Amino acid sequence: MYKRATPVFSIVTVTRQAAATLEDTLQSVIAQTWHHKEYIVIDGASTDGTLAIIDKYRAHITHLVSEPDKGLYDAMNKALALASGDYLCFLNAGDCFHEDDTLQLMAHQLHNGELPDILYGETAIVDDKHHFLRMRRLSAPDVLTWRSFRHGMLVCHQAFFVKRTLAEPYDLRYRFSSDFDWCIRMMKKARTLHNTRLTLIDYLEEGMTTANHKASLRERFRIMSKHYGWLSTLLRHAWFVVRLVVRR
Repeated sequence: MYKRATPVFSIVTVTRQAAATLEDTLQSVIAQTWHHKEYIVIDGASTDGTLAIIDKYRAHITHLVSEPDKGLYDAMNKALALASGDYLCFLNAGDCFHEDDTLQLMAHQLHNGELPDILYGETAIVDDKHHFLRMRRLSAPDVLTWRSFRHGMLVCHQAFFVKRTLAEPYDLRYRFSSDFDWCIRMMKKARTLHNTRLTLIDYLEEGMTTANHKASLRERFRIMSKHYGWLSTLLRHAWFVVRLVVRR
């Protein structure tokens, strides 16, 4: 009979001026019934009341850093240096675990022995009152490999748990899509990827500015060209455009 594994989850929340959305995330982490976890909060020297909210829950936070940084991925790299658990999970302010026992359900799928390099699952989209809106448009494939992301980011970054010992820093050359590059790099290194077949994350629907959205798409094209080849990426994007025109 297999014994249950007891993985430790390093949960990371990166914040900056997040007073409007952070508390739900903090409460979601604290409410997890799986107690083998550490919580790391990296704040970019917020001035909007974020730190006052964090202070309310300080007893539940393992590591807290509040200082200026060079952006989202620089802050994530700071968290990587502090983490000590088996798996990394990045929750943005406003995002929550889907259920209070999400981590426990994940852990109970694992047995003693070598833990999978990557755990992944599905993501639900919710509104600012955390009412369910829809499932994420791109769904997690049954079998995930680094080549899967040729079709886009099929697994949300928040629902992509990487073994800490596998993890490398985020590439700061990408301001908006370094998580896309990071996930591909982690999958290239991984030997075992486990589909939990669970909805793991409630992702807060948010409007991205047109400027950032365009910049993100440009970065994703560069990232896909690096990993999958320029010609292959160009042809795939051309097919996306043709398909969009035909559907209209």
